[in-house]
Amino acid sequence: MKSFGYLSAPDLDTALRTIADHDDVKLLAGGTNLVDLMREGIEQPSTVVDITRLPLTGIEQLPEGGIRIGALVSNSRLATDPVIRTRYPVLARAILLGASAQLRNMATVGGNLLQRTRCMYFYDDAAACNKRAPGSGCAAIGGFSRGSAVLGASEHCTATHPSDMAVALVMLDAVIEVQSLRGTRRIPIAEFHRLPGDTPHIETVLVADELITAVELPPVPVAANSHYRKVRDRASYAFALVSVAAALAVDDGTVTEVRLALGGVGTKPWRASEAERALIGRPATEETFGHAADAELAAAVGGPQNGFKIELARRTIVATLRQLLAERSAA
Repeated sequence: MKSFGYLSAPDLDTALRTIADHDDVKLLAGGTNLVDLMREGIEQPSTVVDITRLPLTGIEQLPEGGIRIGALVSNSRLATDPVIRTRYPVLARAILLGASAQLRNMATVGGNLLQRTRCMYFYDDAAACNKRAPGSGCAAIGGFSRGSAVLGASEHCTATHPSDMAVALVMLDAVIEVQSLRGTRRIPIAEFHRLPGDTPHIETVLVADELITAVELPPVPVAANSHYRKVRDRASYAFALVSVAAALAVDDGTVTEVRLALGGVGTKPWRASEAERALIGRPATEETFGHAADAELAAAVGGPQNGFKIELARRTIVATLRQLLAERSAA
């Protein structure tokens, strides 16, 4: 590991001034991703700023009914918060399915949003990877691609986004608050992560001198009837092949409100807007659910190794909506 400077920031102003005044700075919170990347030589910052002392650990109910979550709230604490479990069960379940208990205890909300891809070639410095070394190529194209994305990929990168939590947050229309010495900026999460295009090494719209301070959830009444389903190779800690975050409201057999987001299939947490449009005002039936899934996946492109994800995603969308419909009927 390359030598680096270390600063434990006593306050937010110190942290912001340090990242503004120094090039190649990385922020350390839980460290569950950054430390691994530094050990592998993928991240080689000149300075690491420890932000764990900053007062960003609150979970606060907002006057209009939403929730404000500090960037340093641990995944474990967020998943077990009574208000989150009641109003946003999809988020609690996504986090609990996202990692081992040890990682959830350390990982933070802000860090989860910024975690890098888990593509095998990203961690292999002998392989071409445009995320790790821009312009070097993408070994996954023509290589081992079972985990690759079927939505949002480009000729420069096919890596899927690894976060489960972010999929639920996209479904909930969360807003990310970031701060710099220039002021505060609020970014809708749907705009936060970037598609790879021809610059896959630029993964978010976050500027180098900005720090995530909070995530806000708007009031989403339909989220009380929500669920997160994750399909993976093993039931223990593993990344998603396909995941679905969904919320559903039905009145007199007709879908009146629905929210859908997908994980494991996209190069960013994927809001299933086409499926949502195909569901609103339609009968809440398995046939309708299937047609909506087909509408969303019409743009999906799979290869010999990852093409199975398209049908798997279709079935997972249908199964998740079917479960929500059954739970609502039984309530």
